[in-house]
Amino acid sequence: MTASTVNAQNKETETKAAETTLPGVEQDPFIWLEEARSDKSLEWVSDESNRTLAHMAMDPRFDEIQAEILEILDSQDRIPMVSIRPDGLYNFWQDKDNPRGLVRRTTMESYRTDNPEWETVLDVDALAKSEGREWVYKGSTCLPPLERHCMIALSDGGKDATIMREFDMNTGNFVEGGFELAESQGSIEWIDEDTLLVTRNFDETLMTESEYPYTTRLWKRGQSIDDAQEIFRGDRKDVWSGAGLLRDNKGSIHARTAFRGVSFFETENFVEKDGEWLRLNIPLKASLYGIVDGHLLYSTNVDWEVDGTTFPADSLVAVDLEEWKADPNGAKKTLVWAPAERQTKRGGAISGNSLFVSMLDNVVGKVVRIDFDNGKWVTQDVDLPANSSLDIATASSETDEIMFTSNGFLEPTTLFYSDGGKPEALKQSPVRFDSEGMSVEQHEATSKDGTKIPYFIVKPQGMKMDGTTPTLLYGYGGFQVSQLPSYLSVTGKTWLERGGAYVLANLRGGGEFGPGWHQTAMRENKQRTWDDFIAVGEDLIARGFTSPKHLGIQGGSQGGLLVGTFLTQRPDLINAAIVQIPLFDMLRLPLIGRGASWVGEYGDPRIAEERAWIEEYSPYQKIAEGVDYPSPLLWASTADDRTHPSHARKAAAKLKSLGQPYWYFEDMTGGHSGGVDNKQRAKIKAIETVYLMQRLMDSDSK
Repeated sequence: MTASTVNAQNKETETKAAETTLPGVEQDPFIWLEEARSDKSLEWVSDESNRTLAHMAMDPRFDEIQAEILEILDSQDRIPMVSIRPDGLYNFWQDKDNPRGLVRRTTMESYRTDNPEWETVLDVDALAKSEGREWVYKGSTCLPPLERHCMIALSDGGKDATIMREFDMNTGNFVEGGFELAESQGSIEWIDEDTLLVTRNFDETLMTESEYPYTTRLWKRGQSIDDAQEIFRGDRKDVWSGAGLLRDNKGSIHARTAFRGVSFFETENFVEKDGEWLRLNIPLKASLYGIVDGHLLYSTNVDWEVDGTTFPADSLVAVDLEEWKADPNGAKKTLVWAPAERQTKRGGAISGNSLFVSMLDNVVGKVVRIDFDNGKWVTQDVDLPANSSLDIATASSETDEIMFTSNGFLEPTTLFYSDGGKPEALKQSPVRFDSEGMSVEQHEATSKDGTKIPYFIVKPQGMKMDGTTPTLLYGYGGFQVSQLPSYLSVTGKTWLERGGAYVLANLRGGGEFGPGWHQTAMRENKQRTWDDFIAVGEDLIARGFTSPKHLGIQGGSQGGLLVGTFLTQRPDLINAAIVQIPLFDMLRLPLIGRGASWVGEYGDPRIAEERAWIEEYSPYQKIAEGVDYPSPLLWASTADDRTHPSHARKAAAKLKSLGQPYWYFEDMTGGHSGGVDNKQRAKIKAIETVYLMQRLMDSDSK
């Protein structure tokens, strides 16, 4: 990119900011870092990353830790998680010989053995090498019920945006002259083997402010995508919009549906009726859930009153499918499932004959099976380990076959399999670290408004209650995403074994106790999330688990914003802060990456009233001269087209301008996931771990 191009883009950015009353070049001297791949930005990134990597790699512990991590990530004895398809069990596998990964399949009979025989379907490394691209596999969308015809999604360097190409699972080859889509956000659905519904960014005029598509076309084989018929159009002001299909588990299509994401959490839903799009009379925070036993199910995140009956938030509601098809808004609604106190559903899967729902019961995992039997909905618990984190791993759409996982902080993952009966333990992950003498406790901190905030602490062997334990506090607290106990394979080996403690906080803004736990800490109340995280830090110190000298915090994306607010509001409580792929400049949020899509969570700084909420905490603006910040580590990815690396870059640049110590690292590839292969992931994790050791374990840390 030339200097004149950069200047023109900076001028356009400044004009945009002026028009929207957001900070521009005059207020922000580091806006130039928002140009992800300009020569000037990349030179800055290179200098900063080289400095950080050189420092961390000089530590004698770095190579050992990186090797430990890579050994775990590349281990051949880890559980190969699968999806159940009509022609076998499919797995995506990465190791040292296949860093980009293999799409492969096996049979159930072979999978039961200790060493399954795998057939390679797609070698991503070979494809990337032959085409000279940094291909990252992003999954496939296949035509049910046979799932032979698939559209493979490939990202160049780990970006969210992908190209899509037609692939034949039987031959293991891309289809010559088949469907192919250029790089874009969006999705596709198969109508039949010669017809797709395509929701993509067809050109810049058909992208929302959040850079997502808002139109859908019906594309027939042999036709140019430019000539494909548009069947649905939302609005440029939507977060995203598009059309899809209502399909049952046998692959039969019952209706065309569509949606308009009017905010990140609010959606208008439609069904095609008599050639027209009919809006469904359901709450904006409700959605179609799937077809079970001849019924269409809805899920609602708010209380839903219908004909004098109130269905509580987080419940599942059913209508008879045929009645619904005849009268979508008039079909009688009945309750399928509603949460008890401190319960919330998480995921679900529809097998050949049943609905399975995973949930949290006071932050403990549970799975139930739901069937329509003799005119009523019947729920029964699935017999899985108690006091564990439980998930549905995969399910067959044709049979009763289903798999579940169970694990905990100190308990490796076990994979369970059922074909209609009691689940059996099928595979177990090996122990990755010595947990002898370690323990897990759950405590509560009291937030600023008196709300009790639960958190887990994983205590290392021999932990003393004298405030000297190096402690890493992790949090997220946003978008109704739950943070749950899971096996600490890498953290256990690199941190717990070396005497560190690990803390996981269940903050408001997350989903640990249902939609209300999220909705009480968003927009004008987002500060509650930051207060909760600070309260957990204060509680750890008050209980004598640790002290400010030995307490560090970590979070990524929304969690990076969380760490940023802690860093700028209570730097006195901590001695380390890992800010991963973060949001940080919240006043320019709608102009950076896909920030416009998240105003539903935070508010819109282009609106004066909402800007006032955000100005109170936006970490980038709150970095101030004369404050003793605990030398944070910020890292990002050049290929991150979601939160955008400029949030982290600008934070580091501002700290540098104030003479504050900091570390910054950025990889060219990886995207928002932070790594495209195990070697890259191990390097980043080793940088983090050595940083924590230097800050929290070494005697001269502060």
